[in-house]
Amino acid sequence: MSSRWFGCRLTAALAALVLFAPTAQAQSGQDFYKGKRITMIVGFPAGNEYDIGARLLAQYWEKHIPGNPTIVVQNMPNGASIQAANYIYSQAAKDGTVIGAITRNIVTSALLGTPGLTADPSKFIWVGGTSFPGRVCVAGQKAPVQDAAELFTKELITGAVAPGNSTHVLPTVFNSVLGTKFKIIQGYKGTADVVLAIERGEVDAVCASWGQFRTNADAFQSGRLKLLFSAEEGVNPEIPDAKSIYTFAKTEQQKQFMRFVFSTTEYGRPYVLPPEVPAERVAILRKAFQDAVNDPALVAESAKAKIDMSLRAHEDLEKATKNLYATPPALIEDVKKLIPDMN
Repeated sequence: MSSRWFGCRLTAALAALVLFAPTAQAQSGQDFYKGKRITMIVGFPAGNEYDIGARLLAQYWEKHIPGNPTIVVQNMPNGASIQAANYIYSQAAKDGTVIGAITRNIVTSALLGTPGLTADPSKFIWVGGTSFPGRVCVAGQKAPVQDAAELFTKELITGAVAPGNSTHVLPTVFNSVLGTKFKIIQGYKGTADVVLAIERGEVDAVCASWGQFRTNADAFQSGRLKLLFSAEEGVNPEIPDAKSIYTFAKTEQQKQFMRFVFSTTEYGRPYVLPPEVPAERVAILRKAFQDAVNDPALVAESAKAKIDMSLRAHEDLEKATKNLYATPPALIEDVKKLIPDMN
């Protein structure tokens, strides 16, 4: 056997290996999820807006992932997503089989040093988000406040989940920055529970994302619930006649403060992966996520159920995170001073 013959055979073998390698790698990526079970950790209780959206998405997401794995939803509601975020960050498998559905407030909570939050949101891998929520405050028909302007002279008892959750963040910011007179009663499991408390006369109001009230259309039509104002600076196309809370701001500093805190609406209902998930699997999940959200069947079902499933691309979430982490430390310190219970 000549050395020339051996050299030619070796060269041909190496060439075949090089040509075959990408195909084998792609095949392994496509096959990874076949027969797998993906756990989706939802940082809110069953029946919450996040939970409903996550369960709807899971039905379609698994269909668009190569290999058609099963996505199983697991609720981890303690601490308004803090427990879920910590688990996903430090304990969840980093192989692409655990997805987190966590609060849109997670980045600002970290920047503000919320107690118990050990996860570093800047290291999460953002898959994407659904919905582009506007935030509002609503009151019951027997509440002492029926117009936003009255909030500066009359006390309004509002129900909340916990610090870090929008039901608590919104009235806290309005009290501290603008001088409203919300009295916050926390400890409820979710917005739906606060709405029931309003019906029972336990509290007068609640502040949350507008999407969480889509199932209460009859309550608004009958007058049992009334929209007081929108927390957005611009007009929410779903409620164009809503008064903006920014109209009560007297200084640019007040507006800047609220922009920082409320910028989290850009996240919608975000989905994340733990750090270090292989890039190939991240790409697979991101593509399947977008395909699922744009699936005509999901679009039709979400419209019928009145669930906002508007796509928030992972690039948008990465940009929002980058911008928040670029916030001047002085402004963050102002937030900590003005809202002590968010530290």
